[in-house]
Amino acid sequence: MKKYKLFTLLLVCMLLVLTACSGDTSESGNKEKNNGKVKGENPAIARGNELVIRVPGDPQNWDPIDTYLLAWSMVGTSVFEGLVSRSLDLEIQPGLAESWEYVDDKTLVFQLRNGVTFHNGEPFNAEAVKFTFDRLLGEEGQKGPQYSNYTSIDRVEVTGDYEVTMYLKAIDPVLLTKLSGYGAVIVPPKYITEQGAENFDMKPVGTGPFKMTDYQRDKEVVVERYADYWNKDAIKLDKVTFKVIPETATALAELQTGNIDIMTRLEVAQAATAEGTDFITLMDVPTPTAYSIRFDTAKAPVDDVRVRQAINFAIDKETIVKEILGGYGKLISSFQSELSFGYNKDLQPYPYDPEKAKKLLAEANVAEGTTLEFYIPGTDGTFKEIAQAVAFYLQEVGLKVSINSVENTTFQSELIPKGDAGHMYKNGWGGWTLDFDNTAYLMYHEGEFWNPTYKNDKVEQLLTAERATNDSTEREKIFKELTDVLYEDAAEVNLYSEVEIYGVNKRVKDFQPPHDGRFRFEGVTVE
Repeated sequence: MKKYKLFTLLLVCMLLVLTACSGDTSESGNKEKNNGKVKGENPAIARGNELVIRVPGDPQNWDPIDTYLLAWSMVGTSVFEGLVSRSLDLEIQPGLAESWEYVDDKTLVFQLRNGVTFHNGEPFNAEAVKFTFDRLLGEEGQKGPQYSNYTSIDRVEVTGDYEVTMYLKAIDPVLLTKLSGYGAVIVPPKYITEQGAENFDMKPVGTGPFKMTDYQRDKEVVVERYADYWNKDAIKLDKVTFKVIPETATALAELQTGNIDIMTRLEVAQAATAEGTDFITLMDVPTPTAYSIRFDTAKAPVDDVRVRQAINFAIDKETIVKEILGGYGKLISSFQSELSFGYNKDLQPYPYDPEKAKKLLAEANVAEGTTLEFYIPGTDGTFKEIAQAVAFYLQEVGLKVSINSVENTTFQSELIPKGDAGHMYKNGWGGWTLDFDNTAYLMYHEGEFWNPTYKNDKVEQLLTAERATNDSTEREKIFKELTDVLYEDAAEVNLYSEVEIYGVNKRVKDFQPPHDGRFRFEGVTVE
C-alpha cells in the first residue's frame, strides 16, 4: 500500500473536523483579529471567584463503590478523601491518615486525623473507616466494579478512636496506591444508614475540600468550598462548576465565549483554533491513560491469534499518532503508559507490515471481504478519525470494517461488559495506580467486569505470581514475562498512551493539569 493514500484520507478527515470545530469568532462584537489572534475582553472575568470546567461525561452515580469511570474522579476527588492521597506529581502522601506503619507484610496500622468532619457535620473517626471497608468488602460492595481492587484486605479493626488496623489476606504490593483511589475513599456511616444508598448515589457526602451542592444529571455538578475543611487554607476558590459537555465542538465554543474556564480533552484538530483566542492558553500533560483496540476473543475470526496478530501488523500506529494526534501520544507495546510500573521497555510495538498481515490471514483461512464490527463511543471525534484510518488499513489487507458509534454510557456500562461490542472496540484505561497490576488484572483475569471473554492460563499464573510478593525486582521480572505473553497472544492492538491537551482561560492561576485526570485545586486562584 502507498502511504499517500492514507495521507489523503487523513487530510480529508482532519479538514472536516477543523471545519466543524473552528466556529466563526468574527461574529463576536467585542473582538477583533490581530496577527492571527482573536483579541478582546475576557468575558470570564465577570464570573468571580469560581471555576467552570468542561467534563465529557457523567458517571450517573456518585457512590464510590459503584463506579470505575474517570468522569467520577474528575469531580469526586474534590468531594471525597481516602486514608492516603496522591499529589499532582503522583507521589503518595497523607490523606485522612496522618501516618501508617507496616507491622508485618499483612498488617498495616493507620493513625487518623483528629478534628475532621464530613460535609453534613458528622465526625470522621476510626468507626467511619471500619464502616467504609465493611461496606466495600461486603455484599453491597461486591456488586460493584471496585471490589476486586481490594480483595487482599481481610478486615479493618478499630484499635483506637483515631487508629485502625488493616489485616490482609495476602501480600498486596500496590495497596497504598489503591487506597488513594476511588473505591477506598471514606464515607459517612450515619448519613448512609439514615438516608440510604440511593440517596447517597445522587447526594454524596465526603470530607473533601468541596461539598456537592447541586447535581443535574448529564448537565452539571456544582461543588462549593467546605468551610470546615481540615486544610481549608489551601483552598482559595469559592465554587467549581463541572459542566457535562460530551461534544468537543460545543465545548470549544463554550471555552472561546468564556462560558467555561477549562476544557478537558481538547482535540488536536482544535488546538490552533483554541490558541487563536487571546485569553486562552494550551497546556498538555502526559497521562497513564492507554488506548487500544480490544478484541472479543469469543467471536470468529478474531478468536484466532493469527488474525489478531495480522490486524496488529496491518495498522500503521506510528502514522496514526503523527498525523491524527499531531504527536500528542506515545506508542506503546502493552496496554499501559511509560508512567506505569511494569512497562516493558524492551518490547517494541508491532511494526507496520501489511504483507505479513495478509500472509497470516491466509494461514487462518479468512476470506477476503470478511466484515468486522468495530464499536466506538460516538462523542470522541479523535477516535472517529482513528477508526476511519483503521478501516482503511484493514481494507488494504482484505478486511472490511463496519464502524458503529454508540452513546458512551451504553458503550462502557452495557456493551463491553456483556460482550456485545462487536469483534473489536475502542478500549481506554486510566491506569490510575501507575502499576500494571491494576490494569492487567482487570483487563485479563477471567471473569472481570470489563473482560467478558478473554482467558489465557499462563496469564492467570503470572497475575497470581506478581501479587504474591512485595519485591519490586521480582515483580518487574514477572511483568516482563506477562507483557511478552500478552504481546504474542495479541489480545488487543495497543495504540498509544495519551498526552492530554487542556484549553485554559488565562484568568486561571497556578493550575496544574493532572496526569491522572483527578483535579486538585490547592492554591488555584482566578483573576
